[in-house]
Amino acid sequence: MTENVYEGMFILDSNRYGRDPGGVSGQIPELIQQHGGKVLASRLWEERRLAYPIGSHRKGTYWLTYFKIGTDQMSTLRRQIQLNENVVRSLMLKVDPRIADTLVTHALTGTGPVAEQRRAAKAAEGTPIVPEPDLPVVDALGEEPLPPDE
Repeated sequence: MTENVYEGMFILDSNRYGRDPGGVSGQIPELIQQHGGKVLASRLWEERRLAYPIGSHRKGTYWLTYFKIGTDQMSTLRRQIQLNENVVRSLMLKVDPRIADTLVTHALTGTGPVAEQRRAAKAAEGTPIVPEPDLPVVDALGEEPLPPDE
């Protein structure tokens, strides 16, 4: 079984996410793990108005996830995500192994529009900015990173 690193962008139902953020966003890593995958990074990207309505949805919460899973499990994972009522749309792409570590590190550092707004709000309050301890830092192959050379 060949395992690859994938990037998943999920548009979640904003109303459901607003009522239960942890429950709605937590379903994505659960599904990946149920199918034998390993989540490398999973975080909120942003909430925005959709370019066009999807069903009755005019707003969506974008959730970015990097995960490692066997190629034989991808079709069943895609189907389970399509059946999930909290996911309005999804896109999962295979990541080139040469850039997988960089993308995962970038996702774990919390850059993007929502992170910038959060940093600006905390700076205005005078609150020290502490990185969120979401997931442990691992490279795309699931190994601990080597310590920097001194």
